[in-house]
Amino acid sequence: MKHVSILIPKGQYSIVNIGGAYQILQWASDMFFQQTRQQLFKVEFVGHEKPAEDVEGVYTVTPKKTIDEVDKTDLIIIPAVHGELSEAIANNQKVIQWVAEQHKQGAEIAAFCIGAFLLAETGILDGKACSTHWGYAPLLQQMYPQINVQAENIVCVSDGIYTSGGAYAFTNLVIYLIERFGGRELALMTAKGFMIDVDKNNQSLFMIFNGQKDHGDELILGVQKQIEEEFAESLSVNDLADQHATNRRTLERRFKSATGNSVLEYLQRVRVESAKKVLEQDKRSVADAMYEVGYNDSKAFREVFRKYVGVSPVDYKKKFARDTALVTT
Repeated sequence: MKHVSILIPKGQYSIVNIGGAYQILQWASDMFFQQTRQQLFKVEFVGHEKPAEDVEGVYTVTPKKTIDEVDKTDLIIIPAVHGELSEAIANNQKVIQWVAEQHKQGAEIAAFCIGAFLLAETGILDGKACSTHWGYAPLLQQMYPQINVQAENIVCVSDGIYTSGGAYAFTNLVIYLIERFGGRELALMTAKGFMIDVDKNNQSLFMIFNGQKDHGDELILGVQKQIEEEFAESLSVNDLADQHATNRRTLERRFKSATGNSVLEYLQRVRVESAKKVLEQDKRSVADAMYEVGYNDSKAFREVFRKYVGVSPVDYKKKFARDTALVTT
């Protein structure tokens, strides 16, 4: 039987993460017991203190144990934390140290969404692949450059360290953990019971590109503004460099340093984000989206769209167009 510690951090934490993980794991363990007469998991809430009140006072969780009362555990689950990240990290130094010590004793660690920041603070993620909420991936990479942040992945696995993408992507990681410890059949049974889309492992479909504007390079901000206003026109790197009184090599170097993208990649991402908005309208076609954002070659458009979204324009439209009924009447 695996002892699972669902961590209750200090501050503002995700009640959905901790409650959902507990319910799904306990259900799987009960099913496992019915089949084998053995318990797969012993799942407990473990906190920095008892009770553990959410910082906003919305709810209070009373952990079964505090971290001081757990000598050894097999799996630690770190939920998402909310609010100011620097405060969450500062307020949970004791918890972070406990996670690191348990890992040295053989515990495996799973972090949901932006709970990855607490895990990163332990140093355990150094040199490893990691996922998190796509909106926080650039910040995680900036704060912890020694980590290989894979923003597109819903689940990342590396030497007994598990991380998930944003929000409800934690359910996919929980199903993975059930398969890891209880087998594929139990994982599929659980996924069906909770109606979880199993084996989904790409969150590119849900990403929204807003551009990286917090770098302070006025030249690059000007180029970004021009790209975002004129993306449907024929823009070349040489023309952009000339119009902003610099040369191509300098522009490419500074643009990449400031935004993390080449000029061409940035243009492509702006175009794709605009195309997504067109495709989300029920009366607009894929061809409409292609021409409206500056493409004339359907193959090139499909390739670029799939590169950043993970699916074809047709499949994206099928999923998000406004004529898709959420409720059948």
